[in-house]
Amino acid sequence: MNTVIYLIRHSEPFKVHRGITNTNESILMENEKSPLSIDGEKLAEKMALLEEFKNLDIVYSSNYVRAMSTAKYFSSVNNLKVNIDDRFNERVHGINSWNELPNDFEMKQFEDEDYKIGFGESQKEVRNRMYESLIEVINKNHGKKIAIISHSTAIAFLLKNWCKVYYNKAYTFENKIFFDGKWKYLETFKLIFNENNELVNIININLNN
Repeated sequence: MNTVIYLIRHSEPFKVHRGITNTNESILMENEKSPLSIDGEKLAEKMALLEEFKNLDIVYSSNYVRAMSTAKYFSSVNNLKVNIDDRFNERVHGINSWNELPNDFEMKQFEDEDYKIGFGESQKEVRNRMYESLIEVINKNHGKKIAIISHSTAIAFLLKNWCKVYYNKAYTFENKIFFDGKWKYLETFKLIFNENNELVNIININLNN
């Protein structure tokens, strides 16, 4: 029996409302605690009500507030709890100020799986923790429909386990393009795994166009 995994990027975050910020908290803490925007809340609620997400068996989320805030809608309509696993968190940049981030940082991380700066994570490290957690979830829930709310870069790095994934270019699985590489909030990938945990199909579900 196949297992269906929905990898879902969180909805629009609060940063669209953010003005001048004067705090002593780290960039990492600021990033982790950022909630959804007003439109982000509305969009997440609308998405969760679509037919595609009815009869989910399990909902997982990273421990970032914007991911949990998105996940609550998918869990609520299916009368479920949100399971939290920080291995589904976004990639840690490893800097104390955004001014420290090199202009080519994103591209370098996609091209070099070991590239990282400061106390941050490499592509390989993110990919491995995401994969480890995903396989654990599948092994505990064979044959079920599972939603995992995570983050764009972390999801992209995870997809590199089975797909050709490029920076700002189309993604391919078994030599077929399934995603144009242009991320939107609530971008959704439906992954179908067989009983041997082999990925047999991946579909980019465009639900928020």
